[in-house]
Amino acid sequence: MDKVFLKYIENLEKKNVSKNTMDAYVRDISKFYNFIKERNENVVEIEVVSIMAYVQQLQKEGRATSSIIRNIVSLRNFYKYLTIKGFINENPMINYEIPKVKHNIPKILTVEEVDTLLSTPDLGTNKGIRDKAMLEVLYATGMKVTEILNITIYDINLKLAYIKCKGSKNQERIIPIGSIAIQCLQEYLKIRSQINIYNLDLLFINLRGIQMTRQGFWKIVKYYAKAAGVDKHINAFTLRHSFAVHLLQNGADIKSVQELLGHKDLSATQIYSSISRKNKIAEVYKKSHPRA
Repeated sequence: MDKVFLKYIENLEKKNVSKNTMDAYVRDISKFYNFIKERNENVVEIEVVSIMAYVQQLQKEGRATSSIIRNIVSLRNFYKYLTIKGFINENPMINYEIPKVKHNIPKILTVEEVDTLLSTPDLGTNKGIRDKAMLEVLYATGMKVTEILNITIYDINLKLAYIKCKGSKNQERIIPIGSIAIQCLQEYLKIRSQINIYNLDLLFINLRGIQMTRQGFWKIVKYYAKAAGVDKHINAFTLRHSFAVHLLQNGADIKSVQELLGHKDLSATQIYSSISRKNKIAEVYKKSHPRA
């Protein structure tokens, strides 16, 4: 790999970026390196036309707009670093505008659908007890899947009813949890030692006694959604989205929801206000219109 790229990776490691972010940067820039190499060009000598050609190539491959934007952001950060360190005199990204993307409104579950989903695990098995606790905590806190899978037993305080959560760049936030989630965690902690064969500090582990993967967690959510008869396209973030909208629908202010979700920018949280308003309008219509 080019020494310039290796220097950039070392710089990212010093900034303590998350593993997922690091993997994305390495993947995106490696792909760009290969593209530039095929054109017999050098990454430190290219102009904006090469960036445009690369984006066109991504479009021809059928990449989603969000994926293309992520690639552009990766390159923008890369060339910003090259400029600061003096590897290049002119930044080819400086006049390249990121295309606007239409954000898809996330799917959410109704309170009734959440109740059905969370009551599906079989509490007669260790797996069911663990799954019930995981799903309840996810809905009670609105955490991301990666966050909940990295929680340790030292991050929970059942007496004071809160969980410490580390988000991006290890920024910590304190999230309160309700009585149902606490009860499910108490039941899970009674049987946790039976599956924790390697004596890990992680709160939730898979049945082989090691850390659960995001893919493994997604399979669990998908399984219970199907078993509960939830007729919606859901993903591993659906409970997080539902958590946010249900809080707003029940009177929570948007700043509090922003803090609970760990959003740096309020605009990232505002999409949930839009969903909440639409749901409220639909509910008013159903109750008020004589033909609804």
